[in-house]
Amino acid sequence: MLIVPPVVSSTAPETNLKSVAKNDALRSVSFPSTGDENRAATAIVYCEANFGDIDGKTANGLIRRSEKYKILSVIDSEKAGLDTGMVLDNKPNAIPICRNLADALAQAGAVPDFFIFGMAPSSGMLSKHERGLVLEAISHGMNIVNGLHEFLNDDPVFAAACLASNVEIIDVRRPRDKKDLHLFSGRIAEVTCPVIAVLGTDCAIGKRTTANILTSALNDVGIKTLMIGTGQTGLIQGARYGVALDAVPSQFCAGELEATVVKAFEIESPAVIVVEGQGALSHPAFSSTSFILRGCCPNGVVLQHAPRRGKRCDFDKMPMPTPASEINLIETFAETKIIGLTLNHEQMSDLEVSSAITQYEQELGIPVTDALTRPTERLVEMVLAAFPTLKGRRAANA
Repeated sequence: MLIVPPVVSSTAPETNLKSVAKNDALRSVSFPSTGDENRAATAIVYCEANFGDIDGKTANGLIRRSEKYKILSVIDSEKAGLDTGMVLDNKPNAIPICRNLADALAQAGAVPDFFIFGMAPSSGMLSKHERGLVLEAISHGMNIVNGLHEFLNDDPVFAAACLASNVEIIDVRRPRDKKDLHLFSGRIAEVTCPVIAVLGTDCAIGKRTTANILTSALNDVGIKTLMIGTGQTGLIQGARYGVALDAVPSQFCAGELEATVVKAFEIESPAVIVVEGQGALSHPAFSSTSFILRGCCPNGVVLQHAPRRGKRCDFDKMPMPTPASEINLIETFAETKIIGLTLNHEQMSDLEVSSAITQYEQELGIPVTDALTRPTERLVEMVLAAFPTLKGRRAANA
């Protein structure tokens, strides 16, 4: 039975899901073989009643970007028959939404390699119905990717089912053994390239999506950039370096992130490191942001905000903070600076996005953009304005 820690490390993007090279800071992760070294592993993603919504963020992220898996379909009976790209970004991508597992299997034409649980419920646990569905997927011969706090490898029912069907479960959030965890050491000072954290004013607000787009945009102009994943979805998508911070004992969170960033810097020699944010520093339900600020000691922060979100996600009696108040809190808490604001355009028209960009730029005096609806060049300009020495790297690699 495979038990996988939420740490991924490799010197090249994973395309065939084979074992990742082992090193002294990050334990290797092995994935079930597809039987064909040149074929990407296929997967269907379960996201019943949540695709395109906040709790469907894992499925949403996989549709927008997946280095590990070829996503064949998403299961959500409420949106069955629609195109996933149209639902998310109004751009068709030919990945369908299916009514149920039987529908997804019929449309796939063959049993996919993986069944991915694509939701992030606040409970972090499977419901009785979902347990039955995962067991059904196993019975068909599909490996399971589980990003919840509930580790299915520890459940004797799932263990027996995997043994009977000769498949494996990847518990993405499982932390490494305590003897292998790192305390903060101060070695983050050895990282000499800019480290940029993408933080937010709330949870499930688009930090990972913006971090991915920012990373790609910088790489596209010749500035070698790595993204460090800090949550289950980023790791499932294929982040080459990362750790699911909310599954690590708090004493080790800063040290685990520091060790990951240092190792990535030593192996890859990037010009920029982007660190995915979690939660919000001002949010009382989450502590991950504080560990991110302590562990990676970012030189700059990009802040993500949803102007139309009036209340905290899942906390309807908690009003959202303003970008100005979150900026003040972050810059008071850590020795860093906010280099730009990015917007989540939920419930906003394009005209409203443009108006918000103008308003926040005047109010805050920093660059503002929407990573999904505005040219990615604006993200590049945001970084170059904060770190002008990178302009030479861009010119040299253009």
